[in-house]
Amino acid sequence: MSTTRRIASEFLGTALLLATVVGSGIMAEALAGGNVAVALLGNTIATGAILVVLITMLGPVSGAHFNPAVTLVMLASAEISKREAAFYMLAQIAGGLVGVWVAHLMFDLSVLQMSVKARTGTGQWIAEGVATFGLLVTILLTRRHRPESIPLSVGLYITAAYWFTASTSFANPAVTLARAFSDSFAGIRLADVPAFVVVQLIGAMLALFLSRWLLGDTGKSAA
Repeated sequence: MSTTRRIASEFLGTALLLATVVGSGIMAEALAGGNVAVALLGNTIATGAILVVLITMLGPVSGAHFNPAVTLVMLASAEISKREAAFYMLAQIAGGLVGVWVAHLMFDLSVLQMSVKARTGTGQWIAEGVATFGLLVTILLTRRHRPESIPLSVGLYITAAYWFTASTSFANPAVTLARAFSDSFAGIRLADVPAFVVVQLIGAMLALFLSRWLLGDTGKSAA
């Protein structure tokens, strides 16, 4: 695939992911009657399901990163060039913002919003590190022997991580930033984004080092 097609794939996939995360959050909150657990369950199922679909259909085009943390790991493994990685990350961020705005339009909400939902503190930061670490370990280890299972594995992991992490598993810097621009169920204050992103990137790199060790790889790649 050409670089342009791969970048477009990353933009489209991240946009659809955020439209699903935010849109399902808005829908779930509206239908849950104040029951936060029910709203989270609706949000969780939609997010896990769309990840399976997106990775299945766009994986052959761009690798279906949709996540700067994934792209960073692939760059560290010399599986993508610095130039392409930069374009991937820009496409992911832009796609995430567009996805959020589309979700707002679908529900007749103001397109431009800023979240006021606080997500901060040691527990939240540890949770994001764990969530991103687990996501990257899932990807790196699954693709060694069962690459065809990556879409389902990632979808199921995120479904589980929504519930076992205190932060509900953002696990993605582009998703985290985009959700700061939605004052909805899925939102996060912009002031809380930098700390989330830092621990996400730390978790991703720890996952790369552990995966290489578990797989006995001393070279550049965990695959």
